[in-house]
Parts: sequence; C-alpha cells; structure tokens
Amino acid sequence: MDAIHRFLPCDTPSSWLEAALANQPNLLIDHANCEKKAAATAINLMHRYSLEPGLLSKMSQLAREELLHFHQVVKIMADRGIRYIRLSPSRYAAGLRSIIRKPEKEQLVDILIVGAYIEARSCERFAKLAPRLDDELQRFYKSLIKSEARHFEDYLKLATQCAGGDISARLKVFARKEKELITAPDKLFRFHSGAPVFNIHQ
Repeated sequence: MDAIHRFLPCDTPSSWLEAALANQPNLLIDHANCEKKAAATAINLMHRYSLEPGLLSKMSQLAREELLHFHQVVKIMADRGIRYIRLSPSRYAAGLRSIIRKPEKEQLVDILIVGAYIEARSCERFAKLAPRLDDELQRFYKSLIKSEARHFEDYLKLATQCAGGDISARLKVFARKEKELITAPDKLFRFHSGAPVFNIHQ
C-alpha cells in the first residue's frame, strides 16, 4: 500500500467513509458497476490497440479479473437481498477523462494514467473500508486489495512504456484533477464520489 499512498495526491475524506458505511447497499451496487466498467475499459483497449502485445496481455488478464469481481459483488448483493439497479455514474471517471489529450499516442498514455488513478483510489478505499465492515465484506475487500494494486502497477507501467519515457509531468496534471474530484463537495454518493454534501441514502 505504500506505493499507492505515495501515488495518490490525498487520502479519502473521513466524511466519505462515514457515508459509505451508512449506505452499504448503494456502495455495493456502485462497486459492481465499477467492476463492470473496468472490464469494459480493458476490453475496449484490447480492440483499439490490438497491435500492442504487452497491452493485450495485461488487459486480457485485467478484464477477466474485473468480471470475476463483478460476479462476486453481485452474489454478495443477492445473498443480502440487495437488488442490482441502474445508478447514474459519479463525476470521478468523467472528470479525469476530461483532460485526456487528443493525439493518438498521447491519448493512450493518458487513458492508461486514468486507469492507474482509478485502480489506486479503489485500492485505497477498500483498505479504509475493510476493517469497519462485517466479516464477509471485510474478507472480500481485503482480497481485492492485492489485485487492485497490481492493476494500478500494470496501468502505470504500460503508460510509461507507451510514452517511451518519463510521464511524471502528466502524472502531476492528473494528480491535481484527482485531488479536486476527491476533496471537493459532491452531491452524489458513489464509490468514487468526493466529500459528501448529500443525503447519504441517495
């Protein structure tokens, strides 16, 4: 987790953590959505960049793992009588993607950096939530930390390889945006939402 904490520009606000604990059904629903979207992103990258063997290998593995996590979350929800419903997305991923550059090579590098931030933030939140959850969810979230940390590392390595060199300048740009999205007031509760100014049962 040390690499995750060094990478992220800030900690999750304690107010988000309290809102998540008070609204576990929506937390699980949006967690399932995040796993499904992560798998879809990996598959989309495989289609768009089919001539990148390193990317194909990593994204195929990531897609399989994210779909497994989706299945696991949905099963936990079903066991708890939580209905899987459609939720509007948080501003987080869209906010990060809003600063992706347009040229093809730079676009790929930025997409991979966004993936690294999403996986790192997910990992950090799993770690913060796990000790305060019931035994089943605690075991499950702890089991996800290792794979999410590996996904973060894979995205970061691929971004560096695709850039052909140092990406620290771009990381700083995305770090500023990520911090803003995580710490600024947020009217919507989701797995990646910011500091809550909402009814926790939204």
